[in-house]
Order: sequence, then C-alpha cells, then structure tokens
Amino acid sequence: MHPAYGVLREVTPFASVLLCKNPGSMTLEGTNTYILRAPGNRECVVVDPGPKKHKAHVKRIAEQSGIVLTLITHRHFDHTGAIDALAKRTSAPTRARLSAHCRDGKPLADREVIEVAGLRITVLLTPGHSGDSVSFLVEWQGQRALLTGDTILGRGTTVIDPSDGTLRDYLNSLNRIIVESENGDGAPTALLPAHGPDHPDVIPVARFYKQHREERIDQVRAALDDLGISAKKAKPMKVVRKVYADVDKKLWPAARMSVKAQLEYLRSA
Repeated sequence: MHPAYGVLREVTPFASVLLCKNPGSMTLEGTNTYILRAPGNRECVVVDPGPKKHKAHVKRIAEQSGIVLTLITHRHFDHTGAIDALAKRTSAPTRARLSAHCRDGKPLADREVIEVAGLRITVLLTPGHSGDSVSFLVEWQGQRALLTGDTILGRGTTVIDPSDGTLRDYLNSLNRIIVESENGDGAPTALLPAHGPDHPDVIPVARFYKQHREERIDQVRAALDDLGISAKKAKPMKVVRKVYADVDKKLWPAARMSVKAQLEYLRSA
C-alpha cells in the first residue's frame, strides 16, 4: 500500500514515509521523503526533502519533531529542490555526496557510519543512476532497511543518467546492494525506495534489476546486429525504436538515456 499525499505512514518501526505530490513518468506517484527515528527517540532524520515549490510538503516535513539531520540520496531536482526551504524551517544540517547540496555539513563518505536518532546509518556509494548516488543502510535492534534513492525503485526500473552515470557502475552497485543487504541471521533487509512502494526484502528486487539490465544489453546487441552497425556508430534513438518498440513513446526520452549508457558500456567492453 502506498500512502496518500501528505499522510505520514510507518513502513518499519524506525522509518515512516511522506509522499510528495509530484507524480510523473520519472517520479511515479511522487518523491518519497523518509523520516527516520528509533521508537521513542526524540531525534529524527529526514531523507530527500523533495522538489521545489511544494510548500505543503515541506511544511509537513518540518512538523516532525526533533529534526537533527537531512540526508540526500542524489543530486536530481526532485530530491534536492526543497533543501533550502526545509533548512529555513530547521537548524539541522544537510549532507549529500556533493558539496553543492550540503548545508552546514560535510559531504558523505563511503562506509561512513552515522549514529543518530537511536539508529546506525551506514553510507554506501551506489553510483550508476547518477554519479553521486548513495544508499543508506539503517539498522536498529537487529532490523535493517536500505534506502536506495533512485538506484532501485518500488516498481518499474530506473534510468541511467548518461551525464554522469554509467551502466558499469550501476551493475556494480546492484551487486553491492545484494551483498550489503545479506544479513547474517537470514532476516530480510527492507527496501525503501525514493519512488514507488516499499518492499519487505531488497535482495529479490535487486536481482530482478540485474537480470533486467543484462537482458536489455542482450537486446541492444541483437538490435545492433539487425541494424548492421557497431555500438561505436549507433544512434541511440535508432536502437530505442527497436528495443523499446512495445513501450509507451512518452517514455522514449528516458529510454534514450538508458540506451546511450548501454551503448557506452558496449563500446568499452
């Protein structure tokens, strides 16, 4: 079940989600803002405050008591646009991988552990969707959840932004998510994505994403053979028309971004 706009819904004992009303082909129902706190703890952490010009959403975030830190999964505007609006309402620092999105805090480092709000939050670099993408592994009393940003969505598949994301990085990040999400006692690690519904176990979803990407690479290779051209000379839209012929044309611009990344991957293979 996905929450209604403006309704804070608990998804684990230590994480609740607030859905921003910015639906779209790239954002699904909208951007998920997460509020993290251990049960009974006075402090909380905000993850991804959302896009600009959504005053009601920022107001609802700021109503949460004890905000001590804001974390950012990656640079895209539907996650970072409200940074300053929220900062005006709270004295909490904002931290991201890129310094441009930090406010009174330093950039996030890989494997950095943040002890806050009664939680243990480990920063994992997971580039591919974008060059600065990070995931947050949140642990509390043996329970775990992974906030994946746009690296893994709640439904559908994500787009690789060719301006700074690469397919090779993305596949490596999916492998890392699978490894990091394995728990010694066999308990699942919940998936808390930045768009779409949450899932009780991230590993099957990550494996599906990996399989899907590998199938797409094979489809692109087959399309190149049919067209009689190499990955080096191929035009992305020609490949999109063959590989994504059954996909709504409204999504072709996004598909073009992924195909461009796939072609770059094949050129460097």
